[in-house]
Amino acid sequence: MSGGVVEALPALPIGRSLGVVDLIRAAEKLRSAGESAAAEQLYAGWVATNRDDPLLYAVLFNFSVILSDSGQIDAARQCLEQAIALNPDFLPLHINLGRTLERLGAVGQAIGQWTVVTGKLAQIDGAGVGYKTTALNQIARALEAAGQDETAEDMLRRSLEIDCHQREVAQHFTALRQRTCTWPVIAPQERIPRAMLMAGISPLSAAAFTDDPLLHLAMAWHYNAEDVGTPEVAHEAWPVAERGEERLRIGYLSSDLREHAVGYLMAEVPELHDRTKVEIFAYYCGPVPAAHDGLNRRYLASVDHWLDISQMDDATAAARIVADGIQILVDVNGYTREGRTKLLALRPAPIIVNWLGYPGTTGSPYHHYIVADDWIVPEDHEVYYSEKVLRLPCYQPNDRKRVVDGNPPTRTSVGLPEDAFVYCCFNGTHKITRFTFERWMKILAAVPGSVLWLLTGTDATNERLRRHAAGFGIAPERIVFAAKMANAFHLARYRLADLFLDTTPYGAHTTASDALWMGVPVLTVSGRSFASRVCGSLIRSAGLPELVATSIDDYVATAIAYGRDRAALAALAERLVAGRDTCVLFDTPLLVRSLEDLYATMWADRRAGRLPVPDLDGLAVHLEVGAGVDHEAIEIQAIPDYRGWWRERLARRHRFRPIPPGTRLFASR
Repeated sequence: MSGGVVEALPALPIGRSLGVVDLIRAAEKLRSAGESAAAEQLYAGWVATNRDDPLLYAVLFNFSVILSDSGQIDAARQCLEQAIALNPDFLPLHINLGRTLERLGAVGQAIGQWTVVTGKLAQIDGAGVGYKTTALNQIARALEAAGQDETAEDMLRRSLEIDCHQREVAQHFTALRQRTCTWPVIAPQERIPRAMLMAGISPLSAAAFTDDPLLHLAMAWHYNAEDVGTPEVAHEAWPVAERGEERLRIGYLSSDLREHAVGYLMAEVPELHDRTKVEIFAYYCGPVPAAHDGLNRRYLASVDHWLDISQMDDATAAARIVADGIQILVDVNGYTREGRTKLLALRPAPIIVNWLGYPGTTGSPYHHYIVADDWIVPEDHEVYYSEKVLRLPCYQPNDRKRVVDGNPPTRTSVGLPEDAFVYCCFNGTHKITRFTFERWMKILAAVPGSVLWLLTGTDATNERLRRHAAGFGIAPERIVFAAKMANAFHLARYRLADLFLDTTPYGAHTTASDALWMGVPVLTVSGRSFASRVCGSLIRSAGLPELVATSIDDYVATAIAYGRDRAALAALAERLVAGRDTCVLFDTPLLVRSLEDLYATMWADRRAGRLPVPDLDGLAVHLEVGAGVDHEAIEIQAIPDYRGWWRERLARRHRFRPIPPGTRLFASR
């Protein structure tokens, strides 16, 4: 690095007296105390005076980490390149250099560094296995970001073949196959058993995988225990929160208070909160570059207090929430990408609520309540939730100020036939299961000249779906793909569709609200799980309950009937438009008032010693039994007696290994 970063930093007068171990220990002590700049100077001074030390490469490796953490990415690159010149066989250098190059935008060079690692491992030992899987996983992530899904999947498969116990990799592998509509999603191999893949499904992926709410609960509990874990210390006192001031202090914890599906839904909520009842705090944990878009600025202007915690560690962020005196902390992420569940595990508020961002139970010991409505969680479904269920008139908020482009496109301009009956679904491709797609093909086959308009995936995914269609005798050109667009333009093009066909088991949420707002009827079939029932709630709240099919067969028959009778469908669309300003779905003031009433109920429960304790009993047994079913061979939603089906399997398990009395759906229940 002659002439590089080291020379640019003043050397400390430490001479050659400080050994490498003492140097690293001293630097880490400085970092822990928040003195990263001092640690950086310590390393720079040591490197400048110890260029002949045989462990210089290791010091440069540690120095590069500090530089990278402080945003000096190019300086970190220089450190790593010099270290590799000294010891090219120290593989962590190549792994970190790949990450650094990726941050600098040199993705091809980054993959080259990770490929060096995979090629250097002729001798396999514990460390070698770790290096190789890490390199494969990094390559897969970079390839997926570049839209090369099939190659990324191959890298993940190779990694799992080496070590099938990598939970995060198994989660990623399954989620990637869902998003690319590669069926079956669970693809066991000799060295990748089905049990490992099933145990590795993330809770969010499980919602799109099967309509099995009891298994969803068990998987969420397992994910929380294994991937979130138990902190060594959690908050047990909240002195500021307990003062009981006149206004409740509500905190919204979210990565999505920006141009994001959840951000669009929730935008009007903080604007409508009654400030005589509540004081609103927003804790933002999302991507930093996206934190300055137009919608984000709207949130900044509408909350009482805004804090970006995206760069804070969990302990620091939790301490700040405690100091702010938050009484009710609303988790608007759950088990989604940027969620901060490890922060919530520190219990930074006396009451923690699961709402909106994650469509299901958390199975956690610290989420006290889940907010739903009467349709999403009927009373007899509460057994599928660890939290206490509280209900709004309609679970999902909507922004009545959403912007719609004033120049809508024509069908021809977006590749749609002018006279065709257009079925659409703008749900993400990860929600399209084999069962759903087969139903859609039956519908297209029964309505000649109709087309299915889908939100685009990658080119490979689009081509795969067209091949699936051809296998059912449907001409591939009858599947039309909509390019991803800015939200205002996306909303405007909804009017080109005739009927929105929902997916199952993970149905339309924001996309359903968008369609209904734009006057497009939506057809769904509600299952038993949270994610499968949201769309039904929205449609009913919009005043069209007849579009919530009573069964899978009814869903197909109804879609075909409206495809053949445009006049009947037009009457529904007119009713939808006429009721838009008065229906419950778009009565956001009603939702906010109701939400404030729920918050008051929660705090009253806390004051009276009635705070609910999450019910987590017996979930290991349910995970074992539920994960043993091939959910892609049988559609659980189609089973008429779901509870009887579960009890039969639990009874079978009980005959071989007894199940404790009182376990969900077994024996005493």
